[in-house]
Amino acid sequence: MSNVIPTDNQPAGFRRRAFLATAAATLAAMKTAVADEYEFGDDAQPVRYPDPRLVSHDPRFDKLKLGNTPIQRLYHSKNMLWAEGPAWNGSGKYLVWSDIPNNVQLRWLEDDGHVSVLRNPANNSNGNTFDQQGRQISFEHQTRTVARYEYDGTRTVLAESYGGKSLNAPNDGVVHPNGDIWFSDPGYGSLMDYEGTLATTGSVQPYQKEGIYRIEASTGKLFKVTEDIFKPNGLCFSPDYKKLYAADTGSSHYKEAPKNIKVWDVVDGKTLANGREFASMQLELPDGTVKSGLADGIRCDIQGNIWASAGWVGAGYDGVHIFGAEDGARIGQILLPEICSNVCFGGTKRNRLFMTGSQSLYAVYVNTKGAHFC
Repeated sequence: MSNVIPTDNQPAGFRRRAFLATAAATLAAMKTAVADEYEFGDDAQPVRYPDPRLVSHDPRFDKLKLGNTPIQRLYHSKNMLWAEGPAWNGSGKYLVWSDIPNNVQLRWLEDDGHVSVLRNPANNSNGNTFDQQGRQISFEHQTRTVARYEYDGTRTVLAESYGGKSLNAPNDGVVHPNGDIWFSDPGYGSLMDYEGTLATTGSVQPYQKEGIYRIEASTGKLFKVTEDIFKPNGLCFSPDYKKLYAADTGSSHYKEAPKNIKVWDVVDGKTLANGREFASMQLELPDGTVKSGLADGIRCDIQGNIWASAGWVGAGYDGVHIFGAEDGARIGQILLPEICSNVCFGGTKRNRLFMTGSQSLYAVYVNTKGAHFC
């Protein structure tokens, strides 16, 4: 579906008709998505291209989506409780993700779509990524650590405390070309046994002030790069690594917290400066209602656009929101029937967006590539 965006030099009547046509088309797509929200099984009706669940708000998204590809549900299990942390392994051609409450990591093979348990137990891991040597990095709730899995399967703890106090529950992370690992520590898993270990102090923030950290590869030292965010969640770098983006999910515990994605300038690959809002998660639906959910996992494409998982609102909102690199405007959506927790680019050509959604794993091919490998 391609939306018509009126310009100021067009007649007022034309602009109004174009706006109404755009709103009606978007609403129709959302209604279709709601009607078909569970039609992903073998008995589901085929999708009529273009997939109406790929919704454009701006012509920029038309260039990023494909007209002859569907959103696919690659895996679903009623036993899976909260799928999180997808990461692509290029050499192994597989996707790994976490089921946090079940304390396992799962693996999907590109060759034949087979899904198996990769790691059990998994220390209630949340996010996952791979370093430049292909070693898996996991951000664990139960142990409140950042851990690396070596080639022989042994586990190396990279970070577990700061300033003499335990970390909260490392959540998500990204690797810089210099080998440093940047990660968020909002503290969710340390608040409940369901996803980790129950907080011992009974407070909202039991161990550390929420923040973003950097593990220096050359020394192993841990640096706290910012506390200028309520609860940092998903992280990603810009294509040139000169900016760091972070989803703020602090409204889950702090009434004054905005529902947005922040961005900072990366200084000398080590520190952050000039923190500011990049995008708001508030969305006005075609029927005029305004909804605001939360972004969680985020990734950047090679053009600098941000692809953010989104949820906790319902049909017409939950899925993935795409924000333009230049201005942070919402340019498109991928509608899913479940809350989307996280995303990553992968596949042989890195042109496939993988999405973990509550009890399922989804994927869709796109007309761009991930800026980075996972």
